[in-house]
Amino acid sequence: MAKYYIAYGSNMDEEQMAYRCPMAQLLGRIELEDYCLLFKGSKRGAYATIEPEEGSRVPVLVWTIEKEDEKSLDRYEGYPVFYYKKDLKIDLAGKRVAALVYIMDESREYGKPSERYYSVLERAYRKYGFPMKILTEAYEISGENRRGD
Repeated sequence: MAKYYIAYGSNMDEEQMAYRCPMAQLLGRIELEDYCLLFKGSKRGAYATIEPEEGSRVPVLVWTIEKEDEKSLDRYEGYPVFYYKKDLKIDLAGKRVAALVYIMDESREYGKPSERYYSVLERAYRKYGFPMKILTEAYEISGENRRGD
């Protein structure tokens, strides 16, 4: 049975999603309220994540995915070590529904993503008309909060 999936990172790229999740169908875009976008990760790189923050918003794409797609996403997202899964309530086509989202373990350190990774998000933000300010602020905040080097 299909479920809703929220994408805010590289899975906003339709080509990458087609490769990772061949059964996925793009439904549209929404904004997650009371969440902020950040970049965190490990020594191998920083990637997008979201964390609760009252008054903030994160633009996202909503997909439907099948069970096999979710298994593929689990592998791609490093579930359950790097990212964990959470169901969030979202408004979709006038209905309140549960949607799966991957959130990076909060203990991960802030960092700036690679140019290649960032450009994937930048293209998606431009394509879907998302406010670039949200992406650029996440980049700056994640760099300023970086511990050690």
